[in-house]
Amino acid sequence: MKSLCFLLLLLTVTTAHAQNCGGVQAGDVCVPPDVAMPGYPQQAPRPPPQIWVDHYGAIATDPIKSILGTAVDQESQFQAEQAAFADCQSKGGAACKKDIWYVNQCVAMVVGETGYNTKAGATINNAVQAAMNVCSAATGNCHVYYTACSLPVRIQ
Repeated sequence: MKSLCFLLLLLTVTTAHAQNCGGVQAGDVCVPPDVAMPGYPQQAPRPPPQIWVDHYGAIATDPIKSILGTAVDQESQFQAEQAAFADCQSKGGAACKKDIWYVNQCVAMVVGETGYNTKAGATINNAVQAAMNVCSAATGNCHVYYTACSLPVRIQ
C-alpha cells in the first residue's frame, strides 16, 4: 500500500513539473524555449517594435498682400506654425495668420478667381482633390498653387 501511495505521489509531482515547464520537456529536464534542440521547432525571433516620429507642417498667409509662408517637417505643431509665420513675415507679410497646420499628411493650396483654399490629406492627390472641390463650388479658374508633405519618419 505504501508503494502504491509513493507511486501516485511521484506521478503527481512529475506531471505537475511537466505542466509548468514553459519550454520543451525532455525527460526530467526542462529546456527553455530559446535553446535550440534538434528535432523541435524553434520559435522565430520577434521583430523589434517600429517607432515613428511625427512631422508637422503649416501654412500662414497674409491675405491682404497675397503672401504665402510655409513650413514642413517640423517636430511639433507649435514649431510648424512659428516657422510658417516667420516665412510669411520674411517675404513682407505684415498681417500673417495661420491658415492650416497638418501632421503626417500632405497639404494643397488651390487658388481661384475670387480666393484660395487649403486642405490636408493622406496624399498630395487627396489634398488637391479636397481643395479643388471646395474651390470649384465657390469660384472658377481653380488651379493648384502649392503642395507639400510632412510625413512620419521611422526611426526604428
